[in-house]
Amino acid sequence: MKKNEDNLKESPQVKSLVVVFSYHHNNTERIANACAKVLGAEVKTPQQVRPEEIAEYDLVGFGSGIYSATFDPSVLDLAERLPNAAGKNAFLFSTYGAPAVFAGGNFVKNNHSQIRKKLQAKGYTIIGEFGCAGWNTNSFLRFFGGLNKGRPNAEDLRNAEEFARSVKEKARG
Repeated sequence: MKKNEDNLKESPQVKSLVVVFSYHHNNTERIANACAKVLGAEVKTPQQVRPEEIAEYDLVGFGSGIYSATFDPSVLDLAERLPNAAGKNAFLFSTYGAPAVFAGGNFVKNNHSQIRKKLQAKGYTIIGEFGCAGWNTNSFLRFFGGLNKGRPNAEDLRNAEEFARSVKEKARG
């Protein structure tokens, strides 16, 4: 019996890296790991990445908790130091401590605007953005048990995996 040649062809491999800053409760790290599992990617902090090594990857994810409506300065600084990328694919992800009920509309995209602009200025094509609530015990919130306790939850992690599958397909072209 002759095998179908189309079935023997494998999808092109997408070499991926996930860069993440996660601090308080490792909310964003959990999202990074869910994405990395789907992508077969390494996860590194901004401090572990040399800007020139990013060129080795077909797809790079940049993630952070949201602090004062933007990414952590360590991720923004890395984006600033990257060499020109000439159309390389990137995706953005974050967790936020605001009440999840307020996170509709363009909330996530607005929180990503600073990193998106920096990456686009370096020639990256942003092929997807993801955000979800994360447990927040900053400031006075710790006295009340915080906001978004238990987040990201199992559903958030499944959504992150689905998001990673979609950016992987987009990166394959």
